[in-house]
Amino acid sequence: MYRESSMEDRRDWEPPIYSPEVGDLPEMEEKDAEKVNQTGTTTVGITTTDGVVIATDMRASLGGRFVSNKNVQKVEQIHPTAALTLVGSVGGAQSFIRNLRAEVDLYEARRGEQMSMQALSTLAGNFARGGPFFAINPILGGVDDEGHHVFSIDPAGGVMADDYTVTGSGLTVAYGTLEREYEDGLSNDEAKSVAASAVKAAVERDTGSGNGVFLAEVTEEGVDINGHKDFDEVL
Repeated sequence: MYRESSMEDRRDWEPPIYSPEVGDLPEMEEKDAEKVNQTGTTTVGITTTDGVVIATDMRASLGGRFVSNKNVQKVEQIHPTAALTLVGSVGGAQSFIRNLRAEVDLYEARRGEQMSMQALSTLAGNFARGGPFFAINPILGGVDDEGHHVFSIDPAGGVMADDYTVTGSGLTVAYGTLEREYEDGLSNDEAKSVAASAVKAAVERDTGSGNGVFLAEVTEEGVDINGHKDFDEVL
């Protein structure tokens, strides 16, 4: 097991400074956009009694046929108490997160308060609809004064809240496992095992998913992300 990021005190967390401008991104021809959109993945988000657990596989692939990277972190912290998955093209997803972080930083600097999860999910939906990011169906998980939240964001900008959700090319297999193993009142530790089990099931059948699992725990204290090459470490 190796550690990608550590639990941080929410008062000390400062997002990187990125330019919020999205108009500088180069335009893509339709055929290039189709190639970008062919990447696969499996991402899972679950609300718990402690907060939220998000799980993703580690594989980057070209059209689900060639493994281009075996160690991709597909979940990133975007807020002191929220994380977002990367789905779709790597460059598009990274641009999506950079711009979303910048907008969150600007909002909080202007207002002197942290953005709520409802506002953050709406902003992410607006970015998905209006920006040339090719970040398909990310999952947003976060904790605020209103509770523990998981949102699925579709490419048209739709935002759907649920107790648990799955996105990516391995979703059909992962959903079957999640439907069987999920129950109300899971702790973060229990949810990590359930989420990892769902990703593992998808890895067995989906060529776009594989090579291990990243698990993000989100609580009112912050975001903790760890990678596991061996599923047995968390099952």
